[in-house]
Amino acid sequence: MNAPEMISMGCRLNIAESETLRQNLAASNIDGDNLVIVNSCAVTNEAVRQTRQAIRRAKKKNPEKNIIVTGCAAQIDPAMFADMPETSAVVGNSDKYDAANFKLGLQSNRPDIRVSDIMEVTETAPHMVGAFADRSRAFVEIQNGCDHRCTFCIIPYGRGNSRSVPAGEVVSQVQALVDQGFKEVVLTGVDVTSYGPDLPGEPTLGMLVERILKFVPDLPRLRLSSLDGIEIDDRLFDLLTGEARIMPHVHLSLQSGDDMILKRMKRRHSREQAITLVARLKAKRPEIAIGADIIAGFPTEEENMFANSLAIVDQCDIVHGHIFPYSPKSGTPAAKMPQVEGHIIRERAKILRNRVTERAAQWRQSLVGTQQKLLVEMSGDAGYAENFSRVQLDRPAGKGQIVPVEIIGMQNKQLIGRVTA
Repeated sequence: MNAPEMISMGCRLNIAESETLRQNLAASNIDGDNLVIVNSCAVTNEAVRQTRQAIRRAKKKNPEKNIIVTGCAAQIDPAMFADMPETSAVVGNSDKYDAANFKLGLQSNRPDIRVSDIMEVTETAPHMVGAFADRSRAFVEIQNGCDHRCTFCIIPYGRGNSRSVPAGEVVSQVQALVDQGFKEVVLTGVDVTSYGPDLPGEPTLGMLVERILKFVPDLPRLRLSSLDGIEIDDRLFDLLTGEARIMPHVHLSLQSGDDMILKRMKRRHSREQAITLVARLKAKRPEIAIGADIIAGFPTEEENMFANSLAIVDQCDIVHGHIFPYSPKSGTPAAKMPQVEGHIIRERAKILRNRVTERAAQWRQSLVGTQQKLLVEMSGDAGYAENFSRVQLDRPAGKGQIVPVEIIGMQNKQLIGRVTA
């Protein structure tokens, strides 16, 4: 009995949950030979289009198999996916951990829809944390959902309100992963810095991190996924800048570098707060590498506003940039705002990407000649340094192991490292 084929669209959380789902179905003796599960993304209209395209490709490749669609896009608009002739069933985000839902609609000509009200979900169950069997890093989901309502974002309606995994369960999962041989764990979620207020005692993300470091002393590397800078309190700041086992890599959910656009997005930070935060981080831990999400062409964005977003790439020293051309998402307030023309959005996104590329190239060049500790990928020929720079190795090294390397040069915008032990 084989596991079903999993197709994951969108974010790291989707990828982590797909692996957990695969393990759950295997434990429930669900025969995956006949199934393809598409874990959908709804973050933009383009993401939904790509999901639909993936469904069609999967059916064309496997005409005899049943296609089941789950994830955020399935949660938000189940009827759209049920109307696709390729689809056998649609399963919501809170329903996908009930294995019985993956036996539905497979003997009839009409797709079954099993999608519960995500806003009624109040707990993140322990089965929603998981790891990758085929990767050097493990991802642990500590939180799901979001209580904020950014005007461009549909995700709260696909994920529900913020729910946190109790700290004891997170610690147990991290320890289990370390026992399996994982050297790095990434804490992930929809809005990880909102961790804790729904739990007894209202713990914070910083308190959770402290607990992990204390009770899993043999964990070498802990990495955090995207952070909302406005919620980085003193405890978390001190951990990010003073704890060697926390990787020097901070990815911020910036979205824009212009104050007016940030207000229209309903973000809670200002441009100055973002710049000041990065300056404080780097003052205490200069090796921290900064990543950020930035949206190009948000409704009403004028040239001077875009110029502020472009400038913040340099002002925040962004070397790991995720640049998104704005795409209106039905059901969001931003979709009703005056839109920027598509060709302008695409051009601004290109300019932003080029600026991040230039910044990243300068940063990588500055690493030549330095000593780094690399977590080797399962391919054995490359890996990621603590600052999340990817390094090609001069010779194969132990898969999933941390090895010391000297950065000896660059080739095709890729760092080259020589294993020194």
